[in-house]
Amino acid sequence: MDIAVFGGSFDPPHIGHEKIVELALNELPIDKLFVVPTFLNPFKSHFHLEPNERFELLQELFGDNTNVEICNFEILQNKKTTTFETISFLKDSYDIGKIYLIIGADNLKNIHLWYNFLELKELISFVVVSRDGIVLENDFLVDVRYLQLDLKVSSTSLRESMNLDLIPLKLKEKVKKIWKKE
Repeated sequence: MDIAVFGGSFDPPHIGHEKIVELALNELPIDKLFVVPTFLNPFKSHFHLEPNERFELLQELFGDNTNVEICNFEILQNKKTTTFETISFLKDSYDIGKIYLIIGADNLKNIHLWYNFLELKELISFVVVSRDGIVLENDFLVDVRYLQLDLKVSSTSLRESMNLDLIPLKLKEKVKKIWKKE
């Protein structure tokens, strides 16, 4: 089975995440896409939505798609978990041929700082999502595929503006209720 792994905070899930999943399923030669919400991103100090809230939102968003699996491995660790640990878990748990790791172009400049980066890049092929038509140069990756996202959206700007227009339709009411509790 060839897979893609799309990890992130998804804090909250937005239309950009939905589009990335759609692009990956249409453009990558994969059998399954694993969406992996973090408990807490290793490069961040806090989250806004609780890990289980984000997991449930992702389940609702993608649960109808048999080619997508929401993986709660990192949430169950109840701590910051590295991509290397997640990829190792998936390789041990499934009969996997090729693994594509989907990352945002903004991660390229510091990718060499990721835990076990040299070993990680031997295990996977990177797929870089380029936003706003910008593809950043990198000195660390050779064999890279690109997905072009034609949306200008990020979870950070979404939280600041609380713009529900950037939340997928099937999640709007739940996200609105969660934000009212904060």
